[in-house]
Amino acid sequence: MLKINRENLKSSHQLVWFIIDFLMLGLLIINLAFIIWDSIYNFVAVQNLLKEHAPAIQSAYHPIHERFIFYDLIFVSIFLTEFFVRWGYAIKAKIYDRWYFYPFIHWYDLVGCIPVGSLRFLRILRVISIIYRLHQYKIIDVTNSKIYRFVNFYYEAFMEELSDRIVLKVLSGVQQEVKRGSPLFDKIQEDILYPRRDMLSDWISRRVAEAAQEGYVPNRGALRSYLEDRVDNALKQNLELSRLKYLPVVGPTIQETLEEAVGDIVAHVIHQILEDLASASNHAFIEDIVNVFLPTPGEVKTDEAQNEALIHLIIEIIDAIKGQVKVKHWRSELP
Repeated sequence: MLKINRENLKSSHQLVWFIIDFLMLGLLIINLAFIIWDSIYNFVAVQNLLKEHAPAIQSAYHPIHERFIFYDLIFVSIFLTEFFVRWGYAIKAKIYDRWYFYPFIHWYDLVGCIPVGSLRFLRILRVISIIYRLHQYKIIDVTNSKIYRFVNFYYEAFMEELSDRIVLKVLSGVQQEVKRGSPLFDKIQEDILYPRRDMLSDWISRRVAEAAQEGYVPNRGALRSYLEDRVDNALKQNLELSRLKYLPVVGPTIQETLEEAVGDIVAHVIHQILEDLASASNHAFIEDIVNVFLPTPGEVKTDEAQNEALIHLIIEIIDAIKGQVKVKHWRSELP
């Protein structure tokens, strides 16, 4: 059921419109029930059934059925009066940029008032608009209702199915383009990536410097100890170096000195590399790497084997994406 928020109702400056909305909502429900019942009663079989089992109801309602248009026009006159009142208020309050926008935006209110056949059922849209307006004002909360959860669940399921089919269709088209040797990737490289090579170099340079500063500098001591331990273990497992300890007198000293020197050199080299990456001086190094991956269009050399491997890689990636898209998440949320 709809939950009414009394606090928002008390603080609302549009209490009159709230009352009108609820009155119109009640009249619309009554009117729609009247239309549905009269449509059912219009069948001769239903009239004959009522004559046999409920003649009093049939005799009482039949005159109303014959003057159905008249009674429906009573409702229509009320709906049109409310429509023009709201239109006048919209003009006075300058809700829309132009005074004539209101009937175009609320077209369903006017079309639903046409007392012709199926157009009457467009009054359901007016019911939905009133409920939505009250929900926006936070006067009622429709999200707690079973009807809303039911409709929203199947709406989300429908949209997921629809979007999945569209995405799969698009990805299948991309695969076909790749298989046919589409020049799309050359255009991406030459027209998009290459003109922005300097920007990419600057961005990657900053990101590498930030990563090095945040990851290495605070853990410098722990990393040095780890490297020294790894180098020490590697040197101890080296057969040639282990034979030095058999030299008389100076063997163990030479072995220990070499282990310390190599460990210190390795740690120093790693430290210097990371220090350089963490500084602004890494820009030239990053720029060289970017230039390798994004050479000047005239310098690109075609390699059929590499192109085939790249095409297969792209197709496999798209297949993996399509497989993930095919997963129906809404089925796991079935009530």
